[in-house]
Amino acid sequence: MDGLVEFKTGDGAVVAVEAVEERSGSRLVSRGDGTVQAARTFEGALDGVRAAAESALRVFRDGSLKPDGVEIEFGVKLAAETGAFIAKGTAEGHLVVRLTWSPSMPGVPPTPGV
Repeated sequence: MDGLVEFKTGDGAVVAVEAVEERSGSRLVSRGDGTVQAARTFEGALDGVRAAAESALRVFRDGSLKPDGVEIEFGVKLAAETGAFIAKGTAEGHLVVRLTWSPSMPGVPPTPGV
C-alpha cells in the first residue's frame, strides 16, 4: 500500500482510504506515516460520483424499458486533490448495469413509482 488519504466527513469523522497516485506534476507531501490530508470533505469528494449515478439512473428509468429495478455498480477511487472518480476496471472502464422486471400477477396493478 502506497499510503493513506484522510477525508473528514461533514460531522467531523475521519475516513481513511488507500491512496491513489495522481498523474499530475505536483505531489502532495504526506506526514511521516504516509498519510495525506485530503483537500475536501468525504461528501464533497463523492459529489461527482453521485451526479454520475443520478444521471445514469435517469437514462435507464426515463426510457421505454420501464424496469422495476435499476442497479448500477462502478468502482470508485479517491485521491487527495481530485476527490472521487470512477475507476477503470479494464482498459475501457468499469460500469455494470442491471435492469430487473418482476412478472406481473393477473388482476394486480403494477406498483407506481418503482
